[in-house]
Amino acid sequence: METYGGRRTQAERDAITVEIGYALCSAAFAAAVVFGAVAGPAWLFELPRVVETSLIRAGLVLGPVLFVVRVIAVLVRFRRAAQPSQPGRTSPDS
Repeated sequence: METYGGRRTQAERDAITVEIGYALCSAAFAAAVVFGAVAGPAWLFELPRVVETSLIRAGLVLGPVLFVVRVIAVLVRFRRAAQPSQPGRTSPDS
């Protein structure tokens, strides 16, 4: 995304901003779904106290871990896609 030795254009800054927003929103959604899937049964069903506590704690661990992994994966994929294949040459798909 960065021009060679220069500043980023407004379009490039906008693309980065949109990608960061997408990464955060999709990660929050994925983390909430995983937390609900793991910890949800503890609240919906009558389970033994140990199982209930274990499910809630597992959800509290897996949700944030998935959030971080998703944000990193989206931003790394965006950074790789934005790089030209070879400086000074047109890409094969242009």
